[in-house]
Amino acid sequence: MKSSFHRNLAAGVGALFLVPALLSGQVPQDAETRMRAALQNAQERGIPASLLESKIAEGRAKGVAPERIAMATEQRLAGLLRAREAMSGAPGGIDVAQLGVGADALSAGVSDAVLARLAANSPSEHRAAAVAALTYLVDQGTMPEHALARVQEALARGPAALAGLPGSAAGAPFGTTVPGRRGPPEGVRTGPPAGVPAPGTAGPPNRPGQGGPPGGPPSGPPGGPPGGPPGGPPGGGGG
Repeated sequence: MKSSFHRNLAAGVGALFLVPALLSGQVPQDAETRMRAALQNAQERGIPASLLESKIAEGRAKGVAPERIAMATEQRLAGLLRAREAMSGAPGGIDVAQLGVGADALSAGVSDAVLARLAANSPSEHRAAAVAALTYLVDQGTMPEHALARVQEALARGPAALAGLPGSAAGAPFGTTVPGRRGPPEGVRTGPPAGVPAPGTAGPPNRPGQGGPPGGPPSGPPGGPPGGPPGGPPGGGGG
C-alpha cells in the first residue's frame, strides 16, 4: 500500500502538469460540453445558433460519434465567422441563408477574396443562389476564378440565366450543354431530301419533275391519230 506521503506526492505532480493546461484553456472537455460551448460562443458573437444546431442535429441523425459532431460544430462556427467577415461588404448586409451558403463555399475551397467579390457584386435577392452555384462549380472541379466569372456572367444576364447554372435551384446537372438557340442554324434545311416522302406518307418517292405517281396511267393519249396520210403517191398530182 502506498503511504499518504506518496499519494500526496502523486497528486501534487499531477497538479503541476494540469496548471499549464488550465492557464492555456486546453483542458479536455467532453463532446457535449464542447457543443454547448460552441453554441454559446456563436450567440455571443452574433452568429445564429440555428446554423450550428442544424449541424449537430444532422450528425446525431446519422449516428456520428459525439466527438466528431463536436469537432464539426467547432469547424462550422469558424467557417461562419470567416464567411461573415468575407461578406461584410455585401450591399444591404447578409441574412442567415447567405451566411450559411457562404460558409459552405469556404468549406468547398472558395477563397475569402472570391467570396467577398461575389457578395459585393450580387443583388441581395439572388446572392444565396449565386453563392450556392459558385460552391457547386468549385466542388465539381472548376477553378474558383472561372466559377466566379460564370456566375457573374449569369447575374449580368438576369435571374433566368442564374437559375440555369449548375447548383442553382433549377440548374441542370453539371456538364450539361445548353444550346444557345432553338432549331437548326439559318440556311440549313431540315426534313427528308426533296422527292423523299416524309415519315408516315404512302407511296414511292416522286421522280424529279414529275408531279404525279410514277406508276399511274397517263393523263391522256400521247397523241391523236395523224391528220392525214403523210403524203400522196409519188407523181399523183400530175394530169
